[in-house]
Amino acid sequence: MKKKIAALLAGALCLLALAACGGGNDAQTAENGASDDKTITVGASPTPHAEILNAAKDVLAEQGWTLNVVEFTDYVQPNTALVDGDLDANYFQHIPYLNNFNKENGADLVSAIEMHYEPFGIYPGKTATLEELADGATVAVPNDGSNETRALLLLQDAGLIKLKDGIDPTSDATKLDIVENPKNLDIQEIAAEQLPRSLEDVDLAVINGNYALQADLNAKEDSLITENPDYAKVYVNVVACRSGDETSDKITALKEALQSDAVKQFIDDTYKGAVVATF
Repeated sequence: MKKKIAALLAGALCLLALAACGGGNDAQTAENGASDDKTITVGASPTPHAEILNAAKDVLAEQGWTLNVVEFTDYVQPNTALVDGDLDANYFQHIPYLNNFNKENGADLVSAIEMHYEPFGIYPGKTATLEELADGATVAVPNDGSNETRALLLLQDAGLIKLKDGIDPTSDATKLDIVENPKNLDIQEIAAEQLPRSLEDVDLAVINGNYALQADLNAKEDSLITENPDYAKVYVNVVACRSGDETSDKITALKEALQSDAVKQFIDDTYKGAVVATF
């Protein structure tokens, strides 16, 4: 009899332990939205991507959806989290960057929604104008493949350098591809998120649109020169998801909300040309 009671008590304790563990996992899952079919969890850069997503929350709510926006301050974690299944989608990158990430990491993320482009600009640091730029001046550019190409093309358009033939917006160029540098510029490759802070230490910096906005810089108003719009459109920012999820209910609902008139009006009114909607 004592053995039976002991066995029953042990079984009850096991059930309680399993229930506790299960409850904890369910709570954690619900928190990140993965178990909730009506919650869409999207990773994003704070500006402008998270702001644009938040502008779509009310539109989604009208359709019965809850939008959970998770902010990231770098360009690596949002894709890693999406690959790992912690997010339903992300919104921070352009197509060349997405393609490069897939190539380097053996990933299979896809563009699901084309949203906007952010013109790159050359911003003054210790030197106020392009005309005042001295021999040997320092110029900071982003250090990741597709964005460095974009920055170098802008420096070429400004007449500061010349790249070897065949470099276009879809290339992965570095400063090693510079064939003419008449001012002997010191091109410093820096993590994109660090570029605004580098302005006090360099003569000029070529800064990504989102990081410029976070530093209260507007490409249209504050830069010395902005990139050719035809180049900029190559770098359309997209909502990405895992391959096969493009037509899921969550992504379909997200697309309808993000490409609504209300969100386009928000982009136009808020960013005044520093973010250009493509829908």
